[in-house]
Amino acid sequence: MSLKTDEIDRKILTCLQRDGSLSQREIADQVGLSQNACWRRMKRLENSGVLKGTRAIVDAEAFGLDLTVFVMIKTRHHSMEWSKSFRKHIERIPQVVELHRIGGDWDYMLKILTNGMAGYDQVYRHLITGFELDTVTGYFSMEPIFIDRPLELTTRSAAGNK
Repeated sequence: MSLKTDEIDRKILTCLQRDGSLSQREIADQVGLSQNACWRRMKRLENSGVLKGTRAIVDAEAFGLDLTVFVMIKTRHHSMEWSKSFRKHIERIPQVVELHRIGGDWDYMLKILTNGMAGYDQVYRHLITGFELDTVTGYFSMEPIFIDRPLELTTRSAAGNK
């Protein structure tokens, strides 16, 4: 990140992480700025890519998505062409809410939200159809401890931004 942030910027970002529905006036009051000054800072953070937008967090269980599965994948294919094709394949599976290319013993990690084991079985069948995957292993979440935890924006974590 090339944008230099200060303590006020970090306070704004912390407010937004905790409650993205706050008005500019409420944020300005919490960080000790005028509404216009706060708006300018928020726009600068947004335009620089530090602030990537706001969104509502929907309770997945309220829609029957009561099973979270972390799927680990190994493949023998590592070309850019295969990787792009695999990504497009995964993007067509709406239950996959996160896809990560990772280092270590595995190549990819997916986070899947679905409705029970039968739902996961359907996702799994779609996942393996049309792709030669070496190993696919699912880890089932028994209880989320915390999700979407706000980032701790301390001076130390932003040391490169002084």
